[in-house]
Amino acid sequence: MCMTCGCGEGAPATLVDLGSADHDHGHDHDHHHDHDHHHDHDHHHHAHPPPRPSIIQLEARVLAKNDALAARNRAWFAGREILALNLVSAPGAGKTTLLERTIRELGAELSLHVIEGDQATSRDAQRIEAAGAPVVQLNTGAGCHLEADMVARALDELGPPLGAVVIIENVGNLVCPALFDLGERSKVAILSVTEGDDKPAKYPHLFRAAEVLILNKIDLLPHVDFDVAEAIAHARAINPTITVMQVSARSGEGLSTWYDWIRRQVPLARGRALAAL
Repeated sequence: MCMTCGCGEGAPATLVDLGSADHDHGHDHDHHHDHDHHHDHDHHHHAHPPPRPSIIQLEARVLAKNDALAARNRAWFAGREILALNLVSAPGAGKTTLLERTIRELGAELSLHVIEGDQATSRDAQRIEAAGAPVVQLNTGAGCHLEADMVARALDELGPPLGAVVIIENVGNLVCPALFDLGERSKVAILSVTEGDDKPAKYPHLFRAAEVLILNKIDLLPHVDFDVAEAIAHARAINPTITVMQVSARSGEGLSTWYDWIRRQVPLARGRALAAL
């Protein structure tokens, strides 16, 4: 299981409208200990089973299994010269709005394909489809993050062509998505100015793992108590090389920087594929 948040191992991810896989979550947790304590001062030392693996060991096993599957995804992307990006943020930071605008303004130039991750509903996938991109919705049920095997299933359904850009919108969560590699080229952390400017300091794993930090909703800065310089300082204290972009997915301010960054990554994906030959 995910020891960081407590969601069950092998969360029942569902490809919406594409059928679902059966997952057996039967865990026998009955621990019957028959301790016959007769007070006859006859102290027989009865054997106990060996201790169960620690939480740290269990978490390491889960992450190791995921990393192996992520390596397969990474090889799959490389073999097809596909740029894969993993968008991670808290709920409501504006990931889907940013994706909609990106699709509408870059879709004629780049082959954009999307994997949507949510615990329930297909609302975000419907929005992405309306914006003009092929999309697969993954519903994780009680799971709080996407995992590499879920992405592999979605890719089978999505079928992105050679040289495409696959953007994965992860489940809204600042903790577990930072720990689970999906095989992506880069993690992109999105932080809205309606959240606290101390979020990078409070959730360091994500901002350490991210290559890019997008500060979104900057059009609201006059109306909120958010120190941009402080947020950037916190992020760079954790990750000195992180690229920071200040944008408004609603107004369009700053989005040219985001688009130019994506454009620069596309030929790099092709170069990595050629280098692997």
